[in-house]
Amino acid sequence: MADLNAIDDAVAAAAFRRLVLHLRHRADAQNVDLMGLAGFCRNCLSDWVQEASDGALDREGAREAIYGMPYAQWKAAHQGEATPEQLARMAESVAKNG
Repeated sequence: MADLNAIDDAVAAAAFRRLVLHLRHRADAQNVDLMGLAGFCRNCLSDWVQEASDGALDREGAREAIYGMPYAQWKAAHQGEATPEQLARMAESVAKNG
């Protein structure tokens, strides 16, 4: 298996920023669907950024960095109600995160 730590930090940062921009562009990809497919979503990514910041970012600051706006604003504009099927897929997927 390739060593993830061998990736240059500047390269990793550029790829991370591209991922965040892609997620901002694809607001149609609901968090519940991302969770159902991959076991993580924008909120997870925000949590990881907050944890990596060693206290420099609070939860809302990390979410705003990922969403490109306050989370409440993004949620009101882009997030629909999750269906029972979406929630079931999400629960099944998250269980694989171990």
